[in-house]
Amino acid sequence: MEVFVRRLPKVELHLHIEGALEPELMFEMAERNGIPLPYETVEDARKAYQFEDLQSFLDIYYQGANVLVTERDFFDLTWAYLLRCKADNVIHTEIFFDPQTHTVRGIDFDTVINGIYHALRQGEKELGITSKLILCFLRHLSEEEAFETLSQAEPHLNRIVGVGLDSSEIGHPPAKFQRVFAKAMSMGLKTVAHAGEEGPANNIWDALSLLNVSRVDHGVQCTQDPILVAELAKTRMPLTVCPLSNVKLRVFDTMEDHNILTLLDKGLCVTVNSDDPAFFGGYMTDNFLALTHALSPSKHQLVQLTKNAIEASFISDEEARQLNAQLDDFWQNHGDGH
Repeated sequence: MEVFVRRLPKVELHLHIEGALEPELMFEMAERNGIPLPYETVEDARKAYQFEDLQSFLDIYYQGANVLVTERDFFDLTWAYLLRCKADNVIHTEIFFDPQTHTVRGIDFDTVINGIYHALRQGEKELGITSKLILCFLRHLSEEEAFETLSQAEPHLNRIVGVGLDSSEIGHPPAKFQRVFAKAMSMGLKTVAHAGEEGPANNIWDALSLLNVSRVDHGVQCTQDPILVAELAKTRMPLTVCPLSNVKLRVFDTMEDHNILTLLDKGLCVTVNSDDPAFFGGYMTDNFLALTHALSPSKHQLVQLTKNAIEASFISDEEARQLNAQLDDFWQNHGDGH
């Protein structure tokens, strides 16, 4: 089963590029840019990656992002992630970036997006990994600051497929960003939002009705509301679930408690993603393996998780057909009949 998981073609839809900053690269960039770190060694940094909840993670996450200064830094960060994708058989990825984490430090929006975008294009050319880029607003900041970020993004609309909403969910409901999401949609952008991770099921309803999202990021608290679960199944509204993240941030006590396969069996369009892999203990294959060891999914269920991700992605019908053909070919060679 482990060999099957490693070879399985994968599609990632919930990845914060700043959350792929491994301690080794963080130290390298800190030295390059003359930025002091609160850790003596890489091992000290790894030890600090123990979190009680979402906020305790975010505190360290924003601190680590301070080393990202130049276009080269953002390129190197994205390229390192793409190399992990290649090793994990990730064939398509749709990544988040948090421009406000950087612009608040005086880093130009263009510097951030140029570095990320050029790495993604090189990844497609040299590694064969297709990709999309989603701009996230930090929900603990104001609506006004989100509008300002959206206006900074305007010259780059050909590089961005959509907008999202991340950071602290508790105390920052979807309603706070209803107008900025409406504006983004009027500019031709898709919308997604983190909802129902630590926050209640009601945040998922609000993300659907107020923000008109095409995908719900996380969404695992939907089980608080059976009517919502039925609605998500009926509409095939995708949930971009992040198993290792959920356990690391105490959304579930153990992986054995995770509800992803229960939701899959109820007909929901759930997908597997790595969220902030440098902080949460693993990239895509690690997440699939953790699920496999804890929940004993069938090969068919594992393939369905990738099929769901292709269905949920922001690619053309032709691109989806090509990815599904790769997956079908894999199933013929490695499925239950083999």
